[in-house]
Amino acid sequence: MTPLDLVKLTPVMEITSGRPEIGIGLIDGPVAPDHPAFAGKNIRELLGKSNDICTLTGSAACQHGTFVAGILCGSRNSQAPAICPDSSIVVRSIFSEENSTIATPEELAAAIIDCVKAGVRIINLSLALDLSSSANHRNLVDALSFAAEHNVIVVAAAGNQGTIGSSAITRHQWVIPVVAYDLQGKPISLSNLAGSMGRRGLGAVGNKITSLKADGGFQTLSGTSFAVPFVTGAIALLWSAFPSATAVQVKSALLQASSPRRKTITPPLLNAWAAYQFMKAQLLI
Repeated sequence: MTPLDLVKLTPVMEITSGRPEIGIGLIDGPVAPDHPAFAGKNIRELLGKSNDICTLTGSAACQHGTFVAGILCGSRNSQAPAICPDSSIVVRSIFSEENSTIATPEELAAAIIDCVKAGVRIINLSLALDLSSSANHRNLVDALSFAAEHNVIVVAAAGNQGTIGSSAITRHQWVIPVVAYDLQGKPISLSNLAGSMGRRGLGAVGNKITSLKADGGFQTLSGTSFAVPFVTGAIALLWSAFPSATAVQVKSALLQASSPRRKTITPPLLNAWAAYQFMKAQLLI
């Protein structure tokens, strides 16, 4: 079974490959623009204060951003078929090439607001918060609420500490937290779990995922970061198939189609095909 088959994305991918107007804000490391899989794709950089772009393709930040972007909008005709290659991607780099893939609350809040103002419909957060920061998380919570007010769906990684616990991101009522699963349909040991994730989250494949390598070719990685774009991509496909749907309708379809009853700290697996059928019935199409 492939990762796409486990989360029932393949049948939805046969219906649509995304739409340019369903933009995805990728808050991550910079993306390698010259990778052959991105040729002809609608990818643009939204520069922050640091103006980080991918100049060091071997850096952790560039590798991470390129890998996640590849899951979303690389080539469909490859060993790692992209989910929504016709959606537009707005890359808001938050990791410098010299630093790790951890964000401070202040940096992340600014990036979220930038992406919302840029007109994206979905925000992908394949990252972790810097928990050593003494900063108040109020600005971050306000930024997530700003996204909700503008009907921008936020999808975020559960985290890779292997603990039961949440963060200011995954606790937010509007955010869809994503737990990483293996190909047997079980959460992987390093993925965090929490009540907020069980109630409002989803599981997606995050173990031994193959995607693009910034300096060319492919690589295979594991972690909650790489489960997130499966949910983000599913949202982009659903919104592309039903462009008149509201953010609440899309989010409701994803969560209710997977499991209407939530009583554990472990969220159900994404079922993109069930969500498609749910929206089709809901919108009477």
